[in-house]
Amino acid sequence: MHETKVTKIAKGRMQASIDSMGAELVRLTLDGRDYLWGGDARWWPRHAPVLFPIVGNIRDDQATSAAGPIRLGRHGLARNYEHHIVDIKTDSVSYQLESSPKTLEAFPYPFRLSMTYRIIGEATLEQRFEVENTGEVPLPFCIGGHPAFNVPCGSTAGTDSSERAGEGFSDYSLSFARRWSYTAPTIDTSTGLLDFSKRLDLLHDADTMPLTHELFDVDTLVFEDVPSSTVTLSGGSDGHGVRVDFDGFRYLGVWSAAGHAPFVAIEPWTGCATAADEDDVFEHKRGMVELAPGEIEVKTFEVTLF
Repeated sequence: MHETKVTKIAKGRMQASIDSMGAELVRLTLDGRDYLWGGDARWWPRHAPVLFPIVGNIRDDQATSAAGPIRLGRHGLARNYEHHIVDIKTDSVSYQLESSPKTLEAFPYPFRLSMTYRIIGEATLEQRFEVENTGEVPLPFCIGGHPAFNVPCGSTAGTDSSERAGEGFSDYSLSFARRWSYTAPTIDTSTGLLDFSKRLDLLHDADTMPLTHELFDVDTLVFEDVPSSTVTLSGGSDGHGVRVDFDGFRYLGVWSAAGHAPFVAIEPWTGCATAADEDDVFEHKRGMVELAPGEIEVKTFEVTLF
């Protein structure tokens, strides 16, 4: 059984807690108010898992690759392993996960994954991914974050959205940097595969997308090339919200669990789930990064609370 090892960091008005299992952010507060989803198993027991070396699903959880067969469940393996603390300060903590005989059975590529959480200013958390190829052949991978936020924002984690001053999910919206039009690829909910030929109308010359629970009947909303790589979740009478800035991540997933869950996950991704028009060669997936031996790739996104 996992013995929870939670590290707390703080600066100014913000505090964050990170669990060494999966190097997962498990709490994020501003002025004592909870913004991160508390992990209620009625809807979803996680908070903000790290997605590596895949995002979403691969077909039948299997793929071929230059290094051999790959067998990975949804969102990969990083979220299921203990990460070791390598540096800790008052306002930051860094973790490391290295490949092992067990990871190599599922994903036959040596790697070193480093995760750093750092509070910038009084209201921004930076999440930094660093992937190093410690092997002798090119390392293919995707990486992403999956932070889920309470709706209403700044509410007590795990409570129903209707319990705060009559506010609910539909009082909130996602706002973008400019007006744009976008149709999202759909997801086959039986396989988890994306279909870029069947698309869902989400925005038409608009900079705001109102939220409804029914939006997520199709599972995750997958965005590509979001203007200025930024999105803001806000609404309600008190003006609290979350801005996520994700320069360097081509894709953005937006998801809420079935059953009127009182949260929204805002997920920066470098790649996405296997699509119906793709084969099962791992290196052929959309958004795949390939690192030469000894090379390091760094990706960072920021979460700002208000």
